[in-house]
Amino acid sequence: MPLATRIIPVLLKRGTDLVKGVRFDSSRIVGHALQAARIHQARGVDELMILDVGATPAGKGPDFASVEKLTKDCFVPLTIGGGIRSVDDIRDLLNAGADRVVIETVAMNDPGLISDAAAKVGSQAIVVSVSYTRGFATSHCGTMLHTIGALEAAEQAVALGAGEILLQSIDLDGTMKGYDTGTLYAVAKNVPVPVIASCGAGEYMHMLSAINCGANAVAAGAMFQFTDQTPMEAAAYLAKNGVEVRIPA
Repeated sequence: MPLATRIIPVLLKRGTDLVKGVRFDSSRIVGHALQAARIHQARGVDELMILDVGATPAGKGPDFASVEKLTKDCFVPLTIGGGIRSVDDIRDLLNAGADRVVIETVAMNDPGLISDAAAKVGSQAIVVSVSYTRGFATSHCGTMLHTIGALEAAEQAVALGAGEILLQSIDLDGTMKGYDTGTLYAVAKNVPVPVIASCGAGEYMHMLSAINCGANAVAAGAMFQFTDQTPMEAAAYLAKNGVEVRIPA
């Protein structure tokens, strides 16, 4: 039986604020991060991804306290990112209740940390984010452009031990115009680990297109925050179109 495709709400936080924007300009405050997380977990989502977009630009580490606070009454798998600088940070987040961690800037600056982390906590806990614009990978929340392409960055991360790739198109982030299916297809075809499609979802059809291009999971932020569409309805739509999903109770 094929593994169910995951539908993952993404929450961006800065401090205690829930934020969202367009093309990685997450300056708009749209609510309270922990409250939004609790609402999603009450709806029985497959997984919840919380990315602290304020940590790395401010030179701060992960917000361990908020993770611990959330996991006291949250039983949904949590994937946490933002501010991670070491294997100790990764281990501490897992000990605080995270199921997996997302790394990007540190993975670009010190690729060897991917191997080190995979060896110490397991590849299954390491999600490497590949954010890119105009085909080239970025770091530091999209503010630093690198010369390596998105596909090459994903292949390198997997070769070093990443258990999953989070693929994020900065150019489509927050636009709700659909995922970058071209890059998604290329990455999914060439890496032997699951790929999460992120940035650009605006309707359920976009998720279906991403899955047809090889995505193992589909992530969405603005779509679930600014429209009346829900993860449960997304699952129902995908199931009707032949995708193996878990229908929330």
